[in-house]
Amino acid sequence: MPSIASYDFGDFVETAVFLKDQAVFAVADGTVRFPAGGDRTVEAHAGGLLTARLDRYAPRLLTGGEDGRVLAIAADGAVEELASIGRKWIDAVAGGPKNTVGFASGKTAYVRLGAGDLKEIRHERTVEDIAFAPKGVRAATAHYDGASMFFPATGAAPATLEWKGAHLGVDFSPDGRFLVTTMQENALHGWRIEDGKHMRMTGYPSKVKDWSWSAKGKFLATSGAPAAILWPFSGKDGPMGKAPLELGTRGDTMVTAVACHPAEDMMAIGYGDGMVLAVRFADAKEALLRRGGASPVRTLAWDAKGERLAFGSEGGEAGIIDIAG
Repeated sequence: MPSIASYDFGDFVETAVFLKDQAVFAVADGTVRFPAGGDRTVEAHAGGLLTARLDRYAPRLLTGGEDGRVLAIAADGAVEELASIGRKWIDAVAGGPKNTVGFASGKTAYVRLGAGDLKEIRHERTVEDIAFAPKGVRAATAHYDGASMFFPATGAAPATLEWKGAHLGVDFSPDGRFLVTTMQENALHGWRIEDGKHMRMTGYPSKVKDWSWSAKGKFLATSGAPAAILWPFSGKDGPMGKAPLELGTRGDTMVTAVACHPAEDMMAIGYGDGMVLAVRFADAKEALLRRGGASPVRTLAWDAKGERLAFGSEGGEAGIIDIAG
């Protein structure tokens, strides 16, 4: 078994990330924890933290809370307030190219451009999530009955991609060719951006609450089943007409968190009983990383070298797994 440094934060761990070499945990009580080398605590959000996400383009954690503030937290614990919109809850945050940051509250998506200008993009429905394309400054939002795409700097109205139902999460594929959403129903939906062609990804026994793109963008790994479901996205048509890979199948519990390795075709899988496995794509070979815990695994994150894995659970258990032992 690999060695594990274990922690208990006493509340729901929303997000685990690595900032440079430092494991960082965003907790629902409004704090951000730096446990290794002494438990440093950043008091980030009064009233509670609602969302946290690694900025893919900068070594920082973006957070939003019930206090209407959007923060950027650096590896040394330094806090920068990026926006404050009064007594409005921040429901989603995302980092984009060129120091751009997006966030959502109610029916409005906000985009803070690199120079600090704040753009407001009104929607007819509540904005559930926001994401940025890997190149340029194009953004997308998820909302009821579909998704929308827009260029924040232009001020033009969003273009809507329609599909009936409640869409809760949104992301672009790493090559920028596809847009994918998680839904309130047990499904994903996708669109090929060049022509708007639909992609339905169904068959889940429960709602998809976590997803992760593989190192080269060949697969989108998801939770929501007794196995990690990996949809193929390498071809021109994405997953249309193709069966997904199923890895780490267990008959007695559901997959609740997934994280693809940053370099290799393998992934970490977290389960409802707290277990964590590492599984290789090519032959489905499994390695046990954590036997189990008191609550479902909520979040998983690899460090840049793929040698350590951070995890956090719904009950506050967390840890750092050293794969090399």
